[in-house]
Amino acid sequence: MKASQFFVSTLKEAPADAEVVSHKLMLRAGLIRKLGAGIYNYMPMGLRVIRKVEAIVREEMNRAGAVECAMPVVQPAELWEETGRFEAMGPELLRIQDRHGRQFVIQPTSEEVVTDIARQELRSYKQLPRNFYQIQTKFRDERRPRFGLMRGREFIMKDAYSFDRDREGAQKSYQAMAQAYRRIFDRFGLRYRAVAADSGAIGGDLSEEFQVIAATGEDAIVYCPTSDYAANMEKAESAPPARPRPAATQPMALTPTPGKATCADVAELLGVPLSTTVKSLVLATDPIGEDGTPAGAQLWLLLLRGDHDMNEVKVSKVPGLDQGFRFATQAEIEAHFGCQPGYLGPLRLRKPVRIVADREVAVMADWICGANQPDHHLTGVNWGRDLPEPDLVADLRNVVAGDPSPDGKGVLAIERGIEVGHVFYLGTKYSRAMDATFLNEDGKPAHFEMGCYGIGVSRLPAAAIEQNHDERGIIWPDAIAPFTVVLCPIGMDRSEAVRAAAEKLHGELLDARVDAILDDRGERPGAMFADWELIGVPHRVVLSERGLKEGQVEYQHRRDTAATKVPLEQVFSYVKERLAA
Repeated sequence: MKASQFFVSTLKEAPADAEVVSHKLMLRAGLIRKLGAGIYNYMPMGLRVIRKVEAIVREEMNRAGAVECAMPVVQPAELWEETGRFEAMGPELLRIQDRHGRQFVIQPTSEEVVTDIARQELRSYKQLPRNFYQIQTKFRDERRPRFGLMRGREFIMKDAYSFDRDREGAQKSYQAMAQAYRRIFDRFGLRYRAVAADSGAIGGDLSEEFQVIAATGEDAIVYCPTSDYAANMEKAESAPPARPRPAATQPMALTPTPGKATCADVAELLGVPLSTTVKSLVLATDPIGEDGTPAGAQLWLLLLRGDHDMNEVKVSKVPGLDQGFRFATQAEIEAHFGCQPGYLGPLRLRKPVRIVADREVAVMADWICGANQPDHHLTGVNWGRDLPEPDLVADLRNVVAGDPSPDGKGVLAIERGIEVGHVFYLGTKYSRAMDATFLNEDGKPAHFEMGCYGIGVSRLPAAAIEQNHDERGIIWPDAIAPFTVVLCPIGMDRSEAVRAAAEKLHGELLDARVDAILDDRGERPGAMFADWELIGVPHRVVLSERGLKEGQVEYQHRRDTAATKVPLEQVFSYVKERLAA
């Protein structure tokens, strides 16, 4: 490819609304151009990256035995109504009507459609296992699209769906996909972690996320440096405390804390560690009576150590809260506690509440909590002596660095990551909802055991940039760079020797199936180098008249601080060696 035949469109400055590094650099390098909120054109340079990501994904999916198909972007609402997701997905699901008033959705994912394919096409156990995948445009109506391709509304995703006759077979399919994903991300050349994850709205009870490591990542990844344990923050378990609860050593006392409504402020005022305080979080559930009418709100008081944060996913699995909860209203709090938030605690209640203590709080002694009285806290509080044992003890908190690893093999560390892939074991969640069955060996119908597997194809380049950039621009891994090698001839329009050498090397690289571009635009050296450093092509060869007179050219990897002089007759083999390395 020659640059004059391609389309290179770089910007010196990023638009003002570009926030994160990948968004800024993708716009400046001419990879994408904004069309609307969360909707982007993939420009020729960016599309080359997308196509390389797709090619790797496609090769490894095919190798793993998956079969490619394509499902419609526009899907009938009736399928989504069968699973209840037409309403459950809320405003993120873009709904449209055709001229006849029939409801459709713009697909954010395709569990319903692929399950419909299975129930029509897969009639016998002899046709199983089966895995269908597609690389297709999706749309989710994000409330606040931002960060370019990192959180856009329209995006490209690879989604795959496995169908098996039983749980054992489904788990084999899951493991095959999990291994295929590791091969895919290894080939991308990115630093990543596969972490245990919560299944969320998709459903299922076995799930892993693939996270590209980046300091700017939105997700916290928890791992143990001395073992294989890794999980996202939602899933990471805080190990049960190994120590018993100490005996009480202080009397409970009502202590003035004027204007100190947070645990941190109280700890500072009293000169005690934050870990000796307990924070109170008030939730509510709305049970339905036997007659089908609301039975009145049930309030729940969650107690966490003052230096810990609540994990909503863990809370959503607490018995009694697992059918849905909300934060209590101001009126509900005042009716039960007789006090506004800031000084709440489990003693001196006006009305009973269900008390759930985090594991750490359950083994604390002499702790500090709100007194349900403005500007006051209780110090020296102890279970058993001052208040009954909690109704429930559960893991309610986010882990913190230094916590014991749940596998007992060290302590936990935390780093940031960007989710670019996710694998789920679904079980029969969708096949039962849509009555998708096959005839088993005994001649009886059985519901498919399913798995689903996604990769954010258009998100992955943004994640790669967040991990690989410097002050000059992008630094692409070879496998997904828009071009692997750029030839930069200086004065090509004025020197026949430079032109001939550049075109010869370019031809040799193309013949060797190296994805090389020759910059024949006639730009000044500084502008030419700046463009390709911004775009992030990993390997650069500079040819100049002066260098050719000495029989040399200059090679420089995008990460190198200086160029290396290479004899002209050896440059082709030298570049090939660097590519192989």
